[in-house]
Amino acid sequence: MIYIGEDFAEDLQDGLLTSKVYFLIKSLMGYRHMQDLRCIVFVERVITSIVLEALLSTINQMSGWSVRYMASGRNCGLQHQSRNKHVEIVDSFRSGKVHLIIATQILEEGLDVPSCNLIIRFDQAATVRSFIQSRGRARMQHSDYVLLVRRGDVNALSKTQKFLKSGQIMREESQRLESTCCQPLLNTLCNEEFYGVESTGAIVTLNSSIQLINFFCSKLPSDEYFKPLPRFKIDKALGTCTLHLPMSSPVQTIYAEGKVSIIKKVVCLKACRELHAVGALTDYLLPESSVPCEDEPDIVVDKYKNGQPDYFPEQLVDNWSSFSRRGFYYCYMVSLEGCSKTTPAEIVLAVKCDMGSDFISNSFKLWGVQDYLSFTMRYVGIIHLNQEQVIAARRFQTTILSLLISNDLSEVSNYIKNLLEMPASPGAVYLLLPVVSGKIDWRSIKFSASEMPEATNMDMRHCYPCKDTGIVQTKDGTFCSCMLRNSIVCTPHNGMFYAVCGFLDLNANSLLHRSDGSFLSYKTYFKERYNLDLRCEDQALLEARKLVEVRNFLHKCNYKKEKERSGKSVVELPPELCIVVMSPMSAITLRSFTFIPSIMYRIQCMLLSMNLKMQLGPSMQQFDIPALKILEALTTKNCQEEFSQESLETLGDSFLKYITTQHFFVKYKHQHEGMLTKMKKNVISNAALCQLACSNNLVGYIRSEAFNPKTWIVPGVGYDICDRSLRKLKSKRIADSVEALIGAYLSTAGEQAAYIFLKSLGMDIEFHKMPIERVITIKAEEFINVKSLELLLDYSFNDPSLLMEALTHGSYQIAGTTPCYQRLEFLGDAVLDHIFTDYFYHQYPECTPELLTDLRSASVNNSCYAHAAVKAGLHKHVLHSSSALHKRMADYLDKFEQSFSGPSHGWEAGISLPKVLGDVVESIAGAIYIDAKHDKGVVWRSMKRILEPLVTPDTLQNDPVKELQEFCDSKGYTLEYTVTRDNGVSSVVAEVRTEGTTYKATRTGFSKLDAKKLAASSVLRDLKAADTKQYSANGISCT
Repeated sequence: MIYIGEDFAEDLQDGLLTSKVYFLIKSLMGYRHMQDLRCIVFVERVITSIVLEALLSTINQMSGWSVRYMASGRNCGLQHQSRNKHVEIVDSFRSGKVHLIIATQILEEGLDVPSCNLIIRFDQAATVRSFIQSRGRARMQHSDYVLLVRRGDVNALSKTQKFLKSGQIMREESQRLESTCCQPLLNTLCNEEFYGVESTGAIVTLNSSIQLINFFCSKLPSDEYFKPLPRFKIDKALGTCTLHLPMSSPVQTIYAEGKVSIIKKVVCLKACRELHAVGALTDYLLPESSVPCEDEPDIVVDKYKNGQPDYFPEQLVDNWSSFSRRGFYYCYMVSLEGCSKTTPAEIVLAVKCDMGSDFISNSFKLWGVQDYLSFTMRYVGIIHLNQEQVIAARRFQTTILSLLISNDLSEVSNYIKNLLEMPASPGAVYLLLPVVSGKIDWRSIKFSASEMPEATNMDMRHCYPCKDTGIVQTKDGTFCSCMLRNSIVCTPHNGMFYAVCGFLDLNANSLLHRSDGSFLSYKTYFKERYNLDLRCEDQALLEARKLVEVRNFLHKCNYKKEKERSGKSVVELPPELCIVVMSPMSAITLRSFTFIPSIMYRIQCMLLSMNLKMQLGPSMQQFDIPALKILEALTTKNCQEEFSQESLETLGDSFLKYITTQHFFVKYKHQHEGMLTKMKKNVISNAALCQLACSNNLVGYIRSEAFNPKTWIVPGVGYDICDRSLRKLKSKRIADSVEALIGAYLSTAGEQAAYIFLKSLGMDIEFHKMPIERVITIKAEEFINVKSLELLLDYSFNDPSLLMEALTHGSYQIAGTTPCYQRLEFLGDAVLDHIFTDYFYHQYPECTPELLTDLRSASVNNSCYAHAAVKAGLHKHVLHSSSALHKRMADYLDKFEQSFSGPSHGWEAGISLPKVLGDVVESIAGAIYIDAKHDKGVVWRSMKRILEPLVTPDTLQNDPVKELQEFCDSKGYTLEYTVTRDNGVSSVVAEVRTEGTTYKATRTGFSKLDAKKLAASSVLRDLKAADTKQYSANGISCT
């Protein structure tokens, strides 16, 4: 470890500091005596500010100073600081919580801190303006401005002198102009009406009111067929003016009287007052949507930037000193079952406490073996053990597990030597006891756990009383032949470990059949291969097998490939080359312990899932959700196991959008769709969900990587569980896990359970089930054919004005009618998304997460909805006043009236349906949802009529963009898209570069997505044709 700061001159000489940094530190040290230091160090580059903050914060002599860096790194690839972060740093600087800021030019102007008493220019100012502005930050009297200039740098010195001279010229000019009298400014507000907000000082006057109303309207939702504008109706005779704001405004009609010359200003000022009263204008008198929200990265970066824990279940944590004296232990029988010819032995897991009943009904699969295997666990009662038995069992399991995992005799020996200690530190503490004929195999535990005797008394070389009289010479002495049967041996000449099955009718002079067909004796083979002389030529050779590699048996893999890779499984070993490591050790017991790391890892994860259920508090205990479902929600795709969170995440994501959409729709009755969407995104963004997970300590439960047996904690090796390192997790992965947990509670216990789960995390939302009260003042029948639409939808509206609102486009600005459909579209979009996702999740429970996502994407999109709208004739009922929209719909109907049975919805022909038609389907769904008192079943039955036929796994067509990406990934090709837009038409170029050939296609469309699909489809077709041609030329069939 290298430390800086004990001797700065020596650090400079050793190259740990540059001379420039050395003099910066030396300059700062000269101000250690100063009380309430407020210093700004100006640097040129963002990375310099970050490094200097890290360095100065570690110097002991500056430990009393709080150091922060401040920079705008948005485009530099470094961590971006938001405006809110800057405000926080400056406020801390003013209050004295921060003493030293390392800043780029971002602080050269606009910062007024009267107590700032030291400015240091670490890097030279680029301009006179920068020089003067940075010097101006030192506001306090008798403050210092320090410049660091390299000795001998003539250009830098000359530039600094010019800056100083320019500053003097400006000071003299200011002093000259100081004596010139200025005319007092007239207060233009004295005789002008205005409206102000006392808390902020914001005002709007008659002269600025029209501009503010225009600005407000420009922030309302719009599309290519409609731009929201205010409309004035002036009666000059009466001196009145009526202002009609767009339908999406919470205030729509304002009436005012006054002088005709200023009547528009008067009515706009009155409108500003009313818009502020309902919250459409903020206290700064700005449209709500124009106020910047808190930047997303800052919400969570401080919460988990230093890493997150990886929890270990407390049920398996203890110290060996306490555990060995406990006396009684809770026992669980681990049984391995399958189609194996040799069923592995059962193993007893002995722990300090009852682990609950979540394991009883579950069977867990183990992959990567020749036969299908699974393991189950059942509680078998309490066992009483003395301290000697615990110590022997600990030695046994540590020896066999470390041997299987490390295959290193010296490492195993070190573990065994450390077993003499009983560490008081907490660790993974439990016992794994082999079972034979339903009873614990204490004979194997005691003999295998004891050191191999070194005495010459041959009776001590027997594992137990036996009739064998054969003496076998091994590398570490002589043993009875019974000690070699069912033992584990090591051959130092190649560093391998083997499980001995018995003796062969072969000796050193027997012939070995080589792979090339030749023969040679075993004695000759070992001499030529390892330069070893076999002296016990008449001694029978051992029949042995290499120890099975301990792998992640939770990861499904191809056994055949593994078997081919393993090569010859049975080998012949001369006993004199072997060291006996453990004896006796039956083959079935050894095989069982090969699976133990994977089995125990699954048990650990199950225990963590149970612990998370308990951590969520009493409100969640009323819901009986299996721990296995929680584990599925916490398991990412990277774990490569039989289940992952993806399907639950898709389900939870749709429910989260649905419930938050409903919450904001009901709570903010006067807000337009744009504001509602913004508020919803702030709540369900990855950053917001990540913050919830961090604040509720959920991150430590997430399983983000595949299990690695090599890093598994062997119980008994003395590992301190508190030393587990932190890990880095991306905010999206954490957010996905939160959504998957929502999906787990939703799929198991219903909507109420998922809602209470969100509330328990601290999400401030309400799940409204009560009908929304509406005052019916419009006769919808006068504007739309209500009966025809109700017949089409198979639903009778209690409030037909909802149906009218669902069909009203923003361009239909008729006074006295309903608002436009955008709020209902906002609601219906989320309702349909959740209904479809829930339907596919339960309709196809065995489908893969990828297929579930594809089914959802193919069904929940604007093109699909618009296609259905035209088939059902809904386009005839849309209320609008846009000639462009009318022409767009007419063009589509003229060209593709007979193509409604196809699945492409028009994109393959290069024309996309107007988005308005898809929006109308969503808004109708929202209208039915409200009218039916939030009954999703009614919405599904009604909307299903116009959306059928629904996509199925058999009718699902590949998305050409996704298929092209997968094709290029599999071949290692480079894929790029270039998008341009001109006069409302998108042009997309898809380009794929292969080895020596480039495939390119350009397509256009009203929608960028449609143009991208067309271009991808064309390139994909050419690539497949080229592939087929290449296979044919090589004489390979690609069918």
